[in-house]
Amino acid sequence: MPSILIVDDETRISSFIDKGLRAAGYATRVTASGGDAVALGLSGEFDLVVLDVNLPDIDGFAVLEQLRGSGSDVPVIMLTARVELHDTVAGLEGGADDYLGKPFRFDELLARIRLRMRRDNTAAQPELRHRDVALDIRQRTASVDGREVVLSAREFALAEELIRHPGQVLSREQLLSRVWGYDFDPGSNVADVYIGYLRQKLGSDRIETVRGVGYRLV
Repeated sequence: MPSILIVDDETRISSFIDKGLRAAGYATRVTASGGDAVALGLSGEFDLVVLDVNLPDIDGFAVLEQLRGSGSDVPVIMLTARVELHDTVAGLEGGADDYLGKPFRFDELLARIRLRMRRDNTAAQPELRHRDVALDIRQRTASVDGREVVLSAREFALAEELIRHPGQVLSREQLLSRVWGYDFDPGSNVADVYIGYLRQKLGSDRIETVRGVGYRLV
């Protein structure tokens, strides 16, 4: 049975999530402490963490930083009333897998959890490779022709999505949904910006723009 850690200091919300996830067939544990969340998140007992940002001791961003800094790749969905763009970007760049604002519908949270669980299961393959580009899924490292390339969390996730679908055209909407995991303003150019970052690091000739449609790995 998959196990989920719920980190939120609002008892009403944590109880609501806890009951809903248990009814959906998940084992759960609840904590209101950021410090406890770090220890529990690093224990290896949990398949996913639902993490609030505003906590009484250390905030969710600090919890996430300590988890990722200690090498944990446990999926993290941040759940918070702080939905300003800079907070969202900070969470995703810090290694969060998704970012959901309060108030929220439980069905949406559950759908995102199930999606993340499926992705985590399909990521069991230790290495993805396309020609001379390789991604180590467990270590979250990348290399081009044997030379290590440093990628941010979002850059790595974007590269992973492209390599899993070589030659397939992926639209901006698909990339936003699969990599960022939540809905941006339709006019946002964040996918284009990150494609530019990847081209600088992996090589400009490896990612083709299909005008008016999206991008593909060639």
